[in-house]
Amino acid sequence: MTKWNAGLVGLSGLTLMSVMLIISGCATPLVGRYGENGQTKEEFTRYVEGVFKLQNSMTSEIMAILETDSENNHDDLLLAEQNMQQACGPLNEYASRESEGLNIGFFLSRRVEKSAIDCERAAQKVKALLKH
Repeated sequence: MTKWNAGLVGLSGLTLMSVMLIISGCATPLVGRYGENGQTKEEFTRYVEGVFKLQNSMTSEIMAILETDSENNHDDLLLAEQNMQQACGPLNEYASRESEGLNIGFFLSRRVEKSAIDCERAAQKVKALLKH
């Protein structure tokens, strides 16, 4: 029985260590820094909210343009908008789940953290095409 318990303790310790290594490889450092710019949680939250508003605004403007101007070719704009939607997918999923009161989850939060800058860059490209 003692050998079995020793093996169990060793196995559970090894499992715990493996889980910690996996989590530490993909988790935000424990110093409270978020995003690629190492912002505080409050700064990062404001930043992400701004990015979300920007990309929503760009989507709304594109929809308005397409409704009122069907004669011009908007292929570049549509491609940029498609790239923006793809880059901002995690952020949009996060916002949707939050507005519906659903569980966000660690992995979705991490995807938002990793994709926020790409989302902003894509939205800025759309903004430039809209001549803002």
